[in-house]
Amino acid sequence: MSVVSPVVVGYVRHTVGTMTIRVGRMTAITAAATLLATLFLTTPAWAHVTVHPQSVHAGAADIELVFRVPNERDDADTVALQVYFPADLPLASVDVLPLTGWTERVDTRTLSTPLQTDDGPVSQVVGDITWTATAGGIAPGQYENFSVAAGRAPVTPGAVVFKALQTYSSGEIVRWIQVATSQDPQPDFPAPVLTVTAAPPASPTAVTGTGSGTDALAVAALVVAGLALAGVVALFVLKRRGAGPGSGTVRHLG
Repeated sequence: MSVVSPVVVGYVRHTVGTMTIRVGRMTAITAAATLLATLFLTTPAWAHVTVHPQSVHAGAADIELVFRVPNERDDADTVALQVYFPADLPLASVDVLPLTGWTERVDTRTLSTPLQTDDGPVSQVVGDITWTATAGGIAPGQYENFSVAAGRAPVTPGAVVFKALQTYSSGEIVRWIQVATSQDPQPDFPAPVLTVTAAPPASPTAVTGTGSGTDALAVAALVVAGLALAGVVALFVLKRRGAGPGSGTVRHLG
């Protein structure tokens, strides 16, 4: 005799002859989890191109910028990186650190208003730098650092946005050019950003105090040395007087 059970929400029922087989929610959940795991494993990790350090003080000297580039694809190598330098907060000078297995090309731009530096006005600044792999490039699961010496940081606080293009051996180009906003604080393809903070206030009082303290120590040392010298002279004079005529053996006449 066939027994038909009531339909239970969340189950799938299959009837074969006189047998009723139920596949419960756990089977459905397991299948969904397997599907999500498969999708997750086949989707690249969403790491992105970044710049380090992420912040510097305004006017800081001899800064070094490192652009870190991870490979997000499991079927292609990163073979090129192009970084654009902004015109609103330009960097007066940029020197590229040679990297084995890569060549670099530096393109310049002319500023409408020259940039005032310690060495005089500068009108030619870096517009963009392109690194191109001469060998395999950045393999899947790896990253590379691209370093530049940028001289002095901008003297005006603000955000220096370096838009970047990452090219893969498959021909795909990932554009890291989006800037975070209040409406989109975490864009999918954020551009590397260097935050220039206000320079720490100078402390002339502390400097003056340090100088006064040093002068006071020097004066004190001279006084002590003078007193010591005076003591030595006084002791020497007293000894000479003690060794003079009449100070020796007393003679008795008679």
